[in-house]
Amino acid sequence: MHPISRSFIYFSIFLSFAIFSQSQEFIFPNQEQEDRFYLLTNEIRCPKCTSGSIASSNAPIAEDLKRKVYEQIIDGKTDLEIKNFITDRYGEFADYRPSFESWNILLWIGPGIFMLIFGFLFFREQK
Repeated sequence: MHPISRSFIYFSIFLSFAIFSQSQEFIFPNQEQEDRFYLLTNEIRCPKCTSGSIASSNAPIAEDLKRKVYEQIIDGKTDLEIKNFITDRYGEFADYRPSFESWNILLWIGPGIFMLIFGFLFFREQK
């Protein structure tokens, strides 16, 4: 066997072990906890990938946050406590569903106000 091909085989084996060691599998005692985990990880924005959730990200910080969400679910924390933990660390930006208080109210009612103003202007021009 040619020495280059042997080193290539060893490198391929090493690489496959490295890749498989990175994947995390979360084992839950019941289906409810597993459902909560997947729901929460889809509602938390990845701090690095800004447009995706931690469920869809393989960034190291997303993997750490998934592990933290898993640990808190196993510890019996509520969804609100878990989301509060995440928003305390990463801000309101980390939550796809921001709270209905302070400046976030504009996020919730802003589109409706915009549509009312647009509708008023549009129908006023029609007459």
